[in-house]
Amino acid sequence: MDWFADPGAWMGRWVFTRGLALVYLIAFVAALRQGRALLGTHGLTPAPRYLERASWKRAPSLFHLHWSDRFFAGCCWTGIALSAAALGGLADRLPLAGWMALWAVLWALYLSIVNVGQIWYGFGWESLLLEAGFLAVFLGPAHVAPPVLGMWLLRWLLFRLELGAGLIKMRGDRCWRELTCLNWHHETQPMPNPLSWWFHRLSPGLHRVETLANHVTQLVVVFGLLAPQPIAGAAALVIVVTQGYLLISGNFAWLNALTLVLALSVVDGRWLAAALPVDRPDELSSPTWFVGVGIGLALLVAVLSVAPVRNMLSPGQRMNTSFDPLRLVNSYGAFGSVTKVRRELVVEATDGTGPDAVWREYEFRGKPGDVHRRPPQWAPYHLRLDWLMWFVALSPAYGRAWLLPFLGKLLDADPATLRLLRSAPFGTDRPAAVRVLVYRYRFTTRQERRETGAWWHRNYEREMVAPLTADDVGVRVR
Repeated sequence: MDWFADPGAWMGRWVFTRGLALVYLIAFVAALRQGRALLGTHGLTPAPRYLERASWKRAPSLFHLHWSDRFFAGCCWTGIALSAAALGGLADRLPLAGWMALWAVLWALYLSIVNVGQIWYGFGWESLLLEAGFLAVFLGPAHVAPPVLGMWLLRWLLFRLELGAGLIKMRGDRCWRELTCLNWHHETQPMPNPLSWWFHRLSPGLHRVETLANHVTQLVVVFGLLAPQPIAGAAALVIVVTQGYLLISGNFAWLNALTLVLALSVVDGRWLAAALPVDRPDELSSPTWFVGVGIGLALLVAVLSVAPVRNMLSPGQRMNTSFDPLRLVNSYGAFGSVTKVRRELVVEATDGTGPDAVWREYEFRGKPGDVHRRPPQWAPYHLRLDWLMWFVALSPAYGRAWLLPFLGKLLDADPATLRLLRSAPFGTDRPAAVRVLVYRYRFTTRQERRETGAWWHRNYEREMVAPLTADDVGVRVR
């Protein structure tokens, strides 16, 4: 059975599972803090209403058995406790069966949340976390030799993730082929971070270098992952660098952090051991039954990979698509097209009526609003409402199911909804009316930044939702 064990990957597995545990922890905390307002019984898109029309086969979830806001919170707290235990190393002290049970529960809990999460959980990094989390079940604790097949499945996931992202760009917006997409991307990405203004102000030549480096990594270097060490490790280090660059230039939830952790699992264990003072057990076991489970897993992934690979090679490639309800093997990709103009929704409220009413803005936690507020750092935490507001600015269809209920919650000064925001103009008092305006935003120039201190410049474009009071009915988003 020695052929099925890879002691040299021990450090790679250690880094991956600790990093994965941290991402799980962040994901469950985000679900706990935001879930009641978004998915709760009285949320914007109530999960109980969704469960009435979604079958178990279509959306497998523990919440088919029972739903209550308290039960949802209990699942989140369970996920937080288990991921914290894994992060702290307690999972590595468990017997093999205990390790597998802990990671399987984490996966099942998060799958249950994602499968009732509706539009709020329709992001590629949700499927990435679930796929990586499922593979972690079969990697084994510290005293078990890392399985060769299990570690190769991590490589396969990273390979599909990077190559899929590279191909979608080459097939998508022509600016990727012209090496000009990053002239706009740092400014128009869903949620810029504190350094995005500086990255946007790089010269066009450096933007071309950024884009070219991305293409080389995702379309050329990525094939090095399939080679033996040290070539695979060197290719993985290149991916680590590029993902680190993306981490410091924008807020993309845990997409870049988890990709970086996946890449570290491929780095040569000797290099990791030189950088991390972690002691490996002297004796590593490799139970025969565990080897058999690993072989079965590899066969399952091979079969389920057919559809994602066909999609990846297809001229009509779809981004971030799951082909099975358990999200075991998925297709990935991001930013096949780049927005050239940034539009933001500004939600306002007034406590008066008539033409002399004074309108004041709601402040969101992450998305641009006040032009003098520096874009904040939130990743790897995910602000779901802020992200969806960016999509609604692109097309009102993204808000069809929840935007007007959201405005209704603001009119009611709903405490759970207000906790999603940074501030409300009238605190916990109910406003008389709310409205939604569309502004065009752009980063200030260096001169404007020096003269005004503002990070953004904005111009009013139109009204998306006319003033709405609690008594209004039949309001439509235009």
